[in-house]
Amino acid sequence: MLSQAVEDYLKTIYKLQDVGAVSTTDIARTLDVSSASVTNMIKRLAQMKMVEYESYKGVRLTEAGEKIALEIIRHHRLLETYLKEMLGYSWEMMHEEAERLEHHISEEFEDKIDEMLGYPTHDPHGHPIPTRDLEIAETTTTPLAQAEPGRTVVIHHISDGDPALLLYLEEIGLLPHATVEVVAKAPFNGPLTLHVGEQRQIVGHEVACNVFVTEH
Repeated sequence: MLSQAVEDYLKTIYKLQDVGAVSTTDIARTLDVSSASVTNMIKRLAQMKMVEYESYKGVRLTEAGEKIALEIIRHHRLLETYLKEMLGYSWEMMHEEAERLEHHISEEFEDKIDEMLGYPTHDPHGHPIPTRDLEIAETTTTPLAQAEPGRTVVIHHISDGDPALLLYLEEIGLLPHATVEVVAKAPFNGPLTLHVGEQRQIVGHEVACNVFVTEH
C-alpha cells in the first residue's frame, strides 16, 4: 500500500508533465510544501521506480508511476461526478470530499459508481476520466484568453483548483459544453466581451486563462 502523500505527488507530477519534465519548484508550489520536502520525496519515488529524476533536469513518471497516478485521477473524477450529479454537492464540497475519498475507495466501489453513473467519460469540470484500463482520451484545447474576436468556441473543460472561480464560472454560464462567441478583446491582457448563450458577459484575462475551449 502506498501512502496518501506518495499518491498525491504522483498525481501532481502527472498533471504537470504535459510539456515535459517537471521541476521541483513547480511541484512545491502546487502542493504548497517546501523545496526540501519535494527533493526528499522525489528521491524516495526514484528508489521506488515511480519516477526518473536528474538534478536540474526535472522529474518524469515511469510507466509504474503513471499507472498509479491515473488510478488516483480515475477515483477522483468518478467521485466528483457522483458527488455532483447524484448527491448535489457544491463545487467546493465536491472537490474537497473527492480529495479525501480518492485514496481509500476499493476497486469494487469504483466499478459500482462507474456503472451507476452510466460510465461517464468526463467529470463535471470537463476533464476526461481514465478508463478502467487506465487509458485517457486527451483533446487539444486552447485557453479562452487566446480566442480572437469573431470566433465561436465550445468550452471543453475548466480549471478545478479554485472553488470560488468555479462558482463564478457557474454563475455566468462558462461551463463545459457551453457555446461562446468572442465579441471583443481589450489589448494588454484586458477583459474579453463574450456572448454566452443569450447573455453578454465581460470576463477578465485571468478568468479566461482558466477556461479551455475547442473550435465550434
